[in-house]
Amino acid sequence: MFNRNLIAKISMMLGVTALFVTGACKPRQQEPQKTGSAHQVTVYVSTDRVFSEPILLAYQQKTGIKVNAIYDTEETKSTGLANRLIAEKNNPQADVFWSNEPVRTLVLKKHGVLAPYKSPEAAGIPDVFKDPEGYWTGFSARLRVIVYNTRLVKADAAPKSVLDLADPKWRGQVAMADPRFGTTSFHVAALYAKLGDKQADEFFRKLKANGVKIVAANSVVRDMVARGEVKVGITDTDDASVALEAKEPLAMVLPDAVGIGVPVMPNMLSLIAGAPHPEVGKKLIDYLLSPEVERLLAQSEAVQIPLRSNIAPPKNMPSISSLKPMTLDYAEAAARVEDVTRRLQTILGL
Repeated sequence: MFNRNLIAKISMMLGVTALFVTGACKPRQQEPQKTGSAHQVTVYVSTDRVFSEPILLAYQQKTGIKVNAIYDTEETKSTGLANRLIAEKNNPQADVFWSNEPVRTLVLKKHGVLAPYKSPEAAGIPDVFKDPEGYWTGFSARLRVIVYNTRLVKADAAPKSVLDLADPKWRGQVAMADPRFGTTSFHVAALYAKLGDKQADEFFRKLKANGVKIVAANSVVRDMVARGEVKVGITDTDDASVALEAKEPLAMVLPDAVGIGVPVMPNMLSLIAGAPHPEVGKKLIDYLLSPEVERLLAQSEAVQIPLRSNIAPPKNMPSISSLKPMTLDYAEAAARVEDVTRRLQTILGL
């Protein structure tokens, strides 16, 4: 169920009114002005529903285009919908895929699920976050970060690199989400692409020997660290922000800021090949890539970091221009994800 205050705030900023059915806590979606394929669009969404649904609802109310949104679960973020899109390749049901991380989008491109579309709204987004062939466009990013419990770890003793977590001094005190899913799958694939198999295998073997705790989701990592069940963990900036706003004993480190670079995970938008409503899908992509939506996601509880330099970052978050991103070929990382998953199933005993 989504956040009413968030919907109201976004709706006011867009000049629309959010309507609710009393007791059901569900939006009374405005009926399209006309019927037919020109006035409906289906989008598969792996970005958290609490943040993406108000944006899509506001678009529906603003345009009169009916938005059919299918959301992924927390445990299988991106993976579940990506598999569904591959299964539907010969009979596509979706028009647009809104992914919360890069890897699955690149896997879908490899499988021929996506169609090229270069939106005019992407003009202000750096080229590094856009596919030269037009199969995907990034916007509003999160970062992978190290978090630590401030009651148990002093700032100068906190890990500065992800690789530090294999140090025996953190034995039994590190948590991470299951690397087969979501943003963690992106992070581990990026590490393999950056470090090479030998060094990456060695790191994860050390992490396993160090008693790393593999949990269901990034939010679980955050909560374990905040409660002091472990001293440190790897999570995403949006999850860390929840604890920071709640004044919990948690602090955040941008990992490898002076080394291999901070992992940057843009949302990605793609048009589906053979989409039932491709032209309406393009209009939705244009809207979601607009500066307006990047600003809304930055100002909301999603704390998404804009990729446009002229839009202010969220509270407690750095701007993209102020950090050293991991220099990464997203396609190379995506190409490794299946192999990396198999390797880590063995190394970590998943």
